[in-house]
Amino acid sequence: MSYLNSKLIGLISGLLFSFATLAAQPVALNPSHPERYTVARGDTLWDISSMFLRDPWLWPEVWFVNPQIENPHLIYPGDEIVLTYRNGQPMLKLKRKDKLSPRIRAEPLDQAIPTIPIGAIAPFLTRPYVVDEGELEKAPYIVHFLDDHIVGGAGISYYARSIMKERPTQYTLVRPEKPYKDPDSGEILGYEALYIGSSELKRTGDPAKLLITSSVMEAVIGDRLIRAKEEKPLIDFQPRSPENLIEGRIISVLNGVSQIGQFNVVVLNKGANVGLEPGHVLQILQGGDEIRDIVEGRGEKVTLPLEKAGHLMVFRTFQKVSFALVMDATKPLHVLDWVRPPEG
Repeated sequence: MSYLNSKLIGLISGLLFSFATLAAQPVALNPSHPERYTVARGDTLWDISSMFLRDPWLWPEVWFVNPQIENPHLIYPGDEIVLTYRNGQPMLKLKRKDKLSPRIRAEPLDQAIPTIPIGAIAPFLTRPYVVDEGELEKAPYIVHFLDDHIVGGAGISYYARSIMKERPTQYTLVRPEKPYKDPDSGEILGYEALYIGSSELKRTGDPAKLLITSSVMEAVIGDRLIRAKEEKPLIDFQPRSPENLIEGRIISVLNGVSQIGQFNVVVLNKGANVGLEPGHVLQILQGGDEIRDIVEGRGEKVTLPLEKAGHLMVFRTFQKVSFALVMDATKPLHVLDWVRPPEG
């Protein structure tokens, strides 16, 4: 069994069987829920949960474990999800399209439906994207391309200052972009790092010699080198509500999108330093603006209440910022919208 498949089993098993955060109140159903649903290709666990539950991240709390079904924690296209009740409480039960038998399922494990649309976040899972100021200042950078090249692409060698150690040999090329700032304090939380490509160290020194092994855009003099990190599986998270109160804001949207909606990737001004973890689900809120009451010349300041606007799920954290995927939106979202743990 491959490492990816074993992680897939662990993820979805944890998602469906983890009862460590059982809610004190019964899980609320979606008012328009079906009685049963046949899983289709392209579905995600979040999609199916949304059909049955008001709060789709509470899926593990209503899942009925059927020991007669092989791999009941994996759900495949063609399987049927049925709404039942136990002691008056809703439960979701899996009916496998195959007959119950001890034989090994022929369908590959990686055909099981994912938790969320992985394609929407795959490019943001392993590349650096956020670096702190100190890391940029110390990072080696391109000073010259060999063979009279003005810019660099895959297969082109260059010199960089300065790399004196033989390990590591693999580096990621990035270009420092805009700083991420806290909208309230003005603190610089990190710098956006535009991904350029990958390089391999050929010779140490000042300057050192490297080769660009792959690139998504042309490298230029001044681009920085960051030690390449081992890639992580694309599914290493579980949707859940944070245990502690975290209040933050959306400070940017990635991929050059101007309008924020479902499945857009946004940047939050909170990170691992306040306890955010991949898989944490947060509610998006709008409002909180301060206006002046102009009726009869009162001039009093009034703070508008926050209104619910959608949900997002954190899938990658840095020290002071996080990346999150918008899972649903009831109205257009904006930079500076608030995020908090979901309310019951």
